[in-house]
Amino acid sequence: MSTTSVRPTSRSASRGRDEGAPGPVRSMTMAKALNAGLRKAMEDDPTVLLAGEDIGKLGGVFRVTEGLQKDFGESRVIDTPLAESGIVGTAVGLALRGYRPVCEIQFDGFVFPAFDQIVTQVARMRWRTKGAVPMPVVIRIPFGGGIGAVEHHSESPEAYFAHTVGLKVVTCSNPVDAYWMIQQAIASDDPVIFFEPKRRYYEKAEVDTTTEPLGLHSSRVARPGRDATLIAYGPMVKTCLEAASAAADEGRELEVVDLRTLSPLDLGPVYESVRRTGHAVVVHEAPVSVGLGAEVAARITENCFYSLEAPVLRVAGADVPYPPSKAEEDYLPDLDSVLDAVDRSLAY
Repeated sequence: MSTTSVRPTSRSASRGRDEGAPGPVRSMTMAKALNAGLRKAMEDDPTVLLAGEDIGKLGGVFRVTEGLQKDFGESRVIDTPLAESGIVGTAVGLALRGYRPVCEIQFDGFVFPAFDQIVTQVARMRWRTKGAVPMPVVIRIPFGGGIGAVEHHSESPEAYFAHTVGLKVVTCSNPVDAYWMIQQAIASDDPVIFFEPKRRYYEKAEVDTTTEPLGLHSSRVARPGRDATLIAYGPMVKTCLEAASAAADEGRELEVVDLRTLSPLDLGPVYESVRRTGHAVVVHEAPVSVGLGAEVAARITENCFYSLEAPVLRVAGADVPYPPSKAEEDYLPDLDSVLDAVDRSLAY
């Protein structure tokens, strides 16, 4: 299992690489890595179609689908009306006819008009047909805050979907995972909700497009440590890595586990880590009550009770609507709030 957020490369291999350079190792932003992953999936399988608002000529508001309509045509990269329920409902029909549709929900807060389609149709079709009808639908959702957006553009709705049986829910935290996980999601015969941390879209890493990827439903240790375990996913992984770096200056070694998969959860690496450190802090942007952190904390307590030296703590958003952009930095978990929770844990 990889213990770093990117694949290691030699200095000579990475020098001079950019997003347009040829070769298997390229420096890419997360947005470009997603674009490259979508492109590869479309090249490999003509049944892969993209649908969403402004994804064609514009290339999406975050430019994730830029250039794909030009190269694959309007019949495979489809600009849709502003109708999320219609986008997802059409994807169900396409999947029933043998296609692999990839829907883009332009912003996280726009998914709720499609919620009925997702939880009553997409999630249940395989069960309803006793497995006879696959439902290879991927629903891409940019999520989370940190970009100074207006209301309904900075939500974290992952708990709704992770709670829904029949849906697979995953989220990438870096360009390497973005490139591979979107392809793995498209190849799945089960529906996948694919959360993309929008404030990380333009952060770069070296992506090796030939290295065997980690499994789609596998968590990973992003940074090893021995004093406490930080568990995070999506946008908060980088925050936890920054907290671990700051803690190292004080002589503390924090282990960071990137969940990557929210349903099903892969908590084996988490349990292994917590049994060594005895301290666990779960971090996410979504409101703290009934969030993913509560489930992770409960399972750690059930499985690692005799190894714990302190309660499992949670660092998360407040139980309030997402605030106006001028106040979002006070709402979002940050390095200081993570380190404060570590201090409280180690003080027990």
